[in-house]
Amino acid sequence: MHPMLTIAVKAARRAGSIINRAALDSGSIEVSRKRYNDFVTQVDKAAESAIIDIIRRAYPDHSILAEESGAAPSASDYTWIIDPLDGTTNFIHGFPQYAVSIGVRHRDTLAHGVVYDPSRNELFIASRGRGAFLNERRIRVTRRATLENSLIGTGFPFRDMSGLDEYLGMFRAVIPKVAGIRRAGAAALDLCYVAAGRFDAFWEIGLLPWDMAAGALMIQEAGGLVGDLQADLEGGPGYLDSGRIIAGTPKVFSQLLQLIGPLSRAR
Repeated sequence: MHPMLTIAVKAARRAGSIINRAALDSGSIEVSRKRYNDFVTQVDKAAESAIIDIIRRAYPDHSILAEESGAAPSASDYTWIIDPLDGTTNFIHGFPQYAVSIGVRHRDTLAHGVVYDPSRNELFIASRGRGAFLNERRIRVTRRATLENSLIGTGFPFRDMSGLDEYLGMFRAVIPKVAGIRRAGAAALDLCYVAAGRFDAFWEIGLLPWDMAAGALMIQEAGGLVGDLQADLEGGPGYLDSGRIIAGTPKVFSQLLQLIGPLSRAR
């Protein structure tokens, strides 16, 4: 395992232990609102602090981009992209679909990723060129070839409702063409589920880099494709900036993009 991935795993597990302890006493969790439908708890902050502390001890000169504390730039070519608790709303309500997500970007390329689901003790890891793994078992995207037999993951707009009509147009186009659509509320895990073959594809708009970085690399290393809905009908690498991501097994990716790409107003 690459040394950076080892540090990312250590940090994710430390954050996961903080989250699990807090989940045992959910009545004491203090919740505040960052903006409409976007919540933060003291658990998010404590988990992020623990992650950053571990990273700083190992790589004090690296840049950090974290959901709660923002950006800490440096002259380093490496940036750690951190979501200490993806799926905070689920966590607040005791719905066990949330995760710690840590990605490492080298210049403009995603190099390492860890997504840890503490409630199920599922650890997803990937390094560029070295494959993707779930609890040390190699994972691959499905061989599904058609939309009609596919189970698709998605996420509804929740921070910015200005894209709701656009999203509903996509939803209406997809739902009669597939076997099913699921919205679980934690994009980092949804992307890992594509990598592990639990979903055949995924799309969402309005995401932020820490929602996507680790999970996107997971899919690529599991043999899938990841693209940007904003980039015509060929996908593209700009999803970390646009927040408009589409991913899936290669054939389903292409069919889904052809279906909903033209409905993306921000192209």
